[in-house]
Amino acid sequence: MAGQGVEGGLRFAVLGPVRAWRHGQELDLGTPLQRSILGMLLLKEGHAVTPAEMIDAVWGEESPPRALGALRTYVSRLRTVLEPDRPARSRPELLTSVGKGYALRLPPGSLDLTRFERAVAEAETARRAGRLPVAAERMRSALALFEGEPLAGAVGPYAEHQRDRLIERRLGVIEALMDVDLELGDHASVVAELVALTADHPLRERLRAQLMLALYRCGRQGDALAVFTETRQALIDELGVEPGPELTALHQRILAADPALAAPAPAEDAQETPEPEAEPALELPRPAQLPAAVNDFTGRREIAGRLRSLLSAQSSAEGVPVVAICGIGGVGKTALAVHVAHATGELFPDGQLYADLRGYTDEAADPASTLGSFLRALGIPADVIPEGPADRAALYRSILADRRILVLLDNARDAAQVSPLLPGSPGCAAIVTSRSKLADLPSARLVDLDVMEPDEALSLFAAVAGPERVAAEHGAAMDVVAACGFLPLAVRIVAARLAARPSWTVASLVPRLADEQRRLDEMRVGNLAVEATFALGYGQLDPAQQRAFRLLSLPTAPDISVGAAAALLSTTVIEAEDVLESLVDASLVEAPAPGRYRFHDLLKLFARRELEKAERQQARTLALRRLLGFYLASTQSAHRLAYEGSMISDNLVVVGTGLTFGTAEESVAWLIVEGDALFASINQAAASARAGEQLLPAGDLLVAMEPLLESGTHTREFDHGTRAVLATALRLGDQGSELRARYVLGRVLFAGNRLPEAEEQFTRVYELSAARQEKIVTGEVLNALAVVVGRQRRHTEALTWFDAAMRWYRENGVPAGEALVLSYSARDHLGLGRPEDAIAAAEKGLALFTEIGSGAGTARARYHLGIVLSRVGRLTEAVHHHAECLAFFRAGKQRVWEQRVCSRLAETFIAAERYDDAVRHAEQALIVSREIGHPYGEALSLTVLGRALKGLGSASRSAECLRQALDLFTRLGAPEADDVRSLLGTIPVGGNVVES
Repeated sequence: MAGQGVEGGLRFAVLGPVRAWRHGQELDLGTPLQRSILGMLLLKEGHAVTPAEMIDAVWGEESPPRALGALRTYVSRLRTVLEPDRPARSRPELLTSVGKGYALRLPPGSLDLTRFERAVAEAETARRAGRLPVAAERMRSALALFEGEPLAGAVGPYAEHQRDRLIERRLGVIEALMDVDLELGDHASVVAELVALTADHPLRERLRAQLMLALYRCGRQGDALAVFTETRQALIDELGVEPGPELTALHQRILAADPALAAPAPAEDAQETPEPEAEPALELPRPAQLPAAVNDFTGRREIAGRLRSLLSAQSSAEGVPVVAICGIGGVGKTALAVHVAHATGELFPDGQLYADLRGYTDEAADPASTLGSFLRALGIPADVIPEGPADRAALYRSILADRRILVLLDNARDAAQVSPLLPGSPGCAAIVTSRSKLADLPSARLVDLDVMEPDEALSLFAAVAGPERVAAEHGAAMDVVAACGFLPLAVRIVAARLAARPSWTVASLVPRLADEQRRLDEMRVGNLAVEATFALGYGQLDPAQQRAFRLLSLPTAPDISVGAAAALLSTTVIEAEDVLESLVDASLVEAPAPGRYRFHDLLKLFARRELEKAERQQARTLALRRLLGFYLASTQSAHRLAYEGSMISDNLVVVGTGLTFGTAEESVAWLIVEGDALFASINQAAASARAGEQLLPAGDLLVAMEPLLESGTHTREFDHGTRAVLATALRLGDQGSELRARYVLGRVLFAGNRLPEAEEQFTRVYELSAARQEKIVTGEVLNALAVVVGRQRRHTEALTWFDAAMRWYRENGVPAGEALVLSYSARDHLGLGRPEDAIAAAEKGLALFTEIGSGAGTARARYHLGIVLSRVGRLTEAVHHHAECLAFFRAGKQRVWEQRVCSRLAETFIAAERYDDAVRHAEQALIVSREIGHPYGEALSLTVLGRALKGLGSASRSAECLRQALDLFTRLGAPEADDVRSLLGTIPVGGNVVES
């Protein structure tokens, strides 16, 4: 049974329900979702899977808002099930964390799928060697591991896809077994089995053909022909197609009673009638040209297994298996190819051919010359080798026919160099390595080799430098391999340098590699150098590609969009995409997503070196200004849609063109995606500006990015970016940039409830705006001053600032600003005990925003009106307005507003004594506030959750929430701390009032 196996260990099954056993006892794997997660990790066979991949695999496009939290809970439960005796706080040994993902380290032979594939491989080897009974036995042993539908009980898109794959794999093995049984002459015994199989799978022509042949060999020619007639009708009815050529040809051969269809003679008969003696065959040598295997080859287990499977697919008549491994220089293509070639030696008993095609040098190998070398290695005398390339290729393919030889073509330049060197008959296979993608190489399976996983890179470092030294300084060793970008060549070189210097420590390497200016210099030893490896690929580029490669290293952002690259390169988007894709094909740039591009860290350092050699400082400065101009123009368009009617977008100083957007949701989504790139551009401008006009676009960009601040996704980046611009503005005496940076910094401080500091910044912005008579944020800062003092419960002063903001908006003809003042001032009217004035202001603000057609303004107006209506007891109306604006904010990914509205809905449900609904919305508000890192929002959410739990009678949970809220409010210096302290004093726990 599937649960029996390795003594004293774990066993897992996916060829049926997802199950696990320890010491023969089945484990409780929990819910279908939990089993689905385990199933995915099992099928990945130790390879790391990111949370995003797991969420997509299990939930697909309909993932719940708290999918990440649920995933972590399931992983934690699985760890407990798999390692129940693991001490608390100790690192898991089976279900481990790798980077930001998870991996399941399987004991050898513990997964039924692994045993299945091993048995099938043994069967294929036996079949090729002519040991058909052994092949049949191993196939039956493999098929016996299936216990029903694969992955039964697992849910989600990944499980569905893998279930289909495993079912198809099982059927393929069954078909191969039927072929072997027929070759053994067991046609009578397989008829019943084939009848059942064809009934279950009536459209599989191979099974139908096997049934026809078995029936014919049993003397049932009529039945065999009837199977064809039935199959043909089924194909026409179901698919509208005729039978394929194989089935049709078999039908004709049965009609003609082809003698070749007769059953094979029994083994003993064959011995009694000896074969006539054949002419002695030409003895050809067995080439063994592979380079020596790498003794310390490390990692790459999953991809090596996949390559082995691809190369072993020789039973198909579809053609020669060809695997093309591509990747950046130094990523280990050759090492992997040689390792896999040695590991598959038993599949190719007639030998291995190897050639270094030197595709990235000025002396690339000529295919005709390589063919001559191969023919000589195959035993062809030099004087009979044809001169012409076509004749050499034809002879080469003829000699390889009916032989099993692996051809390894290393460092290929392009498909034209490779194609003449590929075998032409099934039974042989080829591995090709290249920095180019070789997408035009016919029938090749492309494998894009990435850098190592962190644990693999660390293992390689230890293997070369010495495991004891690495174990003694594990943290420093991880820093070193990270500085190497997990690139195998870089890791090997640095480890070799360490091994050659016993007096060095691992930690001594860290500062050497931290200096980006010298990092590549540290990565050379003997005749190995990372920079030289990169230079080979760079040298193959044309001038336009080289220029793009250099300039793309200028931005400090982690990646760049094709539109931004076009601005940086001063080309059209189509031209930029063409050159970027050519760099991707050359493995010098990566494309992590459609339309986005990035460097490997070390390649970026190399590109910057080439940039400093080839581009003047002025050209570099102009390129970054074009990029900043593109970002500013695009963000202006986004701001205009997100904040209809605002004056800010009309007062930005924009030079250049950018993207345009169709909806506010689209514009905010773009801001979120491009956030890191926008801040990188701002910080670069702040670091390099020598005059105010060079800094001002960065200040404008900060102001225009205000919708992104509302999303809550980049709060820390806003704080860092505004302070960087502010520091440079003060150094340069640039009051325009200072004004903009202080305004955004005030918004950041206000979001963190640092109210006195926010008020100080807004006051200075107002003073600068008045002194410079600059209008870009004057109305907004007057409104912000009103809100920030109102939050400090200085309501009369707040209304004074609102009045000033209203006058300014009216004088400058900004009706959206007037509506903003009306909506926001409603809460201060409430604070002064004037509910009628509050309702009137909020309703008038909503009406004005609706008239203007501002979606964002209307949503905010509904938010404030809902608060007012809730406070005066009009609860149903309050819920309506808050539900409406919540839908808008969620659609626009405005997470800060989403948190606020959920909290307000919870307050309203508390007032309505609907405590279950209140808890649900308060918990959602708490989740959002924690996800976006919003301490003040977290404190508000905890407060309202505590109140809701109190209403449900859960005094202890209520008190715990309120204690956490009190702690946060106290640390933030928020006035709400006193309110929570008073509330805590009303909650009895265990017969006593809670002490705060």
